[in-house]
Amino acid sequence: MNDETQAKHKIVIVGGGASGLELATTLGKTLGRQGLAEITLLDATSTHIWKPLLHEVAAGTIDSSEAVEYLAQAYRCDFQFRLGKMQGLDRANKLIHVAPTYSSTQEELIPARSFAYDTLVMSVGSVSNTFNIKGVDEHCMFLDATSQAYSFQKQLLEACIKTHASANTQPLSIVIVGAGATGVELSAELHEVTRMLAVYGLEHANRVKITIIEAATQLLPALPHRLATATQDQLTKLDIDLKLGRRVVEVTPHSIKMHDGEELPADLKVWAAGIKAPDWMQNIDGLETNRINQLVVDANLQTSDPNIFAMGDCAACIWAGVPGNVNIPPRAQAAHQQASTLAKSIRNRLQGKPLVPFVYYDYGSLVSLGKYTTVGNLMGSLMGSVTIGGFVARIVYLSLYKMHQVAIHGYFRTAMLTLSNLFRRSVYVKIKMH
Repeated sequence: MNDETQAKHKIVIVGGGASGLELATTLGKTLGRQGLAEITLLDATSTHIWKPLLHEVAAGTIDSSEAVEYLAQAYRCDFQFRLGKMQGLDRANKLIHVAPTYSSTQEELIPARSFAYDTLVMSVGSVSNTFNIKGVDEHCMFLDATSQAYSFQKQLLEACIKTHASANTQPLSIVIVGAGATGVELSAELHEVTRMLAVYGLEHANRVKITIIEAATQLLPALPHRLATATQDQLTKLDIDLKLGRRVVEVTPHSIKMHDGEELPADLKVWAAGIKAPDWMQNIDGLETNRINQLVVDANLQTSDPNIFAMGDCAACIWAGVPGNVNIPPRAQAAHQQASTLAKSIRNRLQGKPLVPFVYYDYGSLVSLGKYTTVGNLMGSLMGSVTIGGFVARIVYLSLYKMHQVAIHGYFRTAMLTLSNLFRRSVYVKIKMH
C-alpha cells in the first residue's frame, strides 16, 4: 500500500441496504472519485434488492433483474466492496472485525479479516424479533434477507405443486404472523400467485388457506384506523382469514398455538412480527444500545463515539418535535433521508465543518395489496394529511422505489431500467416458476 492510499481518510460503511448503498454511491461519486477518501462498503451478500420488495421476491412476482451487483456498482461509483459479515468492533484501534466467508459446501473462501476506519457508518438494518417465543426460530421462515425470500419462494412453489398432485382435498395452509406492511402485502401477493399458478395449469394450486395472526386488535398500526379498516375489508374479500388480538405462544413443526388455546394447522409459516437490530450489536464495544439492540444516536446520527455513525433500522434516533421521545420509524423513506444527511455530514467532517443535524420529514405511509389496490396517507406542510387509494396511491408507492433507484443509478439508468422491465414483463411469465 502506497503512502497516498494510507493518507486517505478511510470511510467504512457496514451494510449495503437502502441507506448503506445510497451513502456509498454518493460518497464514491464525490469523495472517492476525487481521491479525497477511500470508501469501503461491507455486506454479507453480493447483491442488493430494496427490502420493501422482498415480499414480492418471496411470492415470485419479481425476478432477479431488480438486483444490484455490489461489485459492479462499486466499479461504476468509485468505492470498494468487500464481501463479509461484521462480527466485532475495536474502537481503541479503529478496526472492525469480519468473520470468515464460506461457500455452500462450507469451504472457507475468505479468511477472517479486519478493516481500519477513520469514519465508521453502521447500516446493518434489522432482523425479525421473535420475542423468544418457543419454536419460532426452528419452524418459521423470515423475510429479512434476499436469500430467505428466495428460499420461501422455492418452498411455496414446491408446496403448490404437491397440493396440485395430491389426492388430498385439504388446502395448503399458509400462516403469516404479523399484520404490519410486510405481512399484509405478502398475503395479497400470495393470493394472486396461487391463482396465477392455477391459470398456468396447476389447477388445484389455488387450494390455499392464507391466515394472518396479529397480537394487536388493528392491522397496519402505522396507518389511520379508517385506512386499516379499508385494508381489512379488502383482505376479507380475498378470503384471507384475519385473527386479530391473538398472541402466538408457541410454534410447532405443523401448527401455531395462540394464547387462547387455539392451535392453527400450518404448512408454511412466515414470521413478520416486530424487528430488532442483530443480536451481535448489543452493547458492541461499549456503544449504547436500546432494548432491541439499536445503536442510540444523537440528532447528527452520531453515536457516543464521534467516529461512529448509525442510520436505518439499526439506529435509534429521537423524532424531533414528536412528544414522548418517540424514535423515527424504521421506514425506507427514513433510511433514504438519513443517507442524504450523512453524505453531507461526512463531507463536512473531512473539511472540518460542523455536522448536519438530521430532520425527518414524514411523507406518509403506503401499503400495496398487489394488483388489487394500494392505500395510504400522504403528509405535507401545505396539504396536511391526505388519504389516497387506488391508482394514485399505486403510482406514489412505485415512485418511492424509483427514488431509491435514482439515488444509486441516476435518472438516465433508472429510466432505461424501467423501460427494459416493461418490455421484459410483456414477454416473460408474471411469476417465477423455478
